[in-house]
Amino acid sequence: MPYITVKMLEGRTEEQKRNLVEKVTDAVSETTGAPKEKVVVFIEEMSKNHYGIAGKRVSDQ
Repeated sequence: MPYITVKMLEGRTEEQKRNLVEKVTDAVSETTGAPKEKVVVFIEEMSKNHYGIAGKRVSDQ
């Protein structure tokens, strides 16, 4: 049973997340041969206050 975690900054719509889960599931199923019913996708959303690039928080940019 494949488990996939997608970490991304908050701000996507429910529709975008729904499409992401569908497409990731399809890709994993196609490439590994795992049945779609066995593919688990976790979305972990991070606050822009808790994420930094090049020494700056994303929320400060």
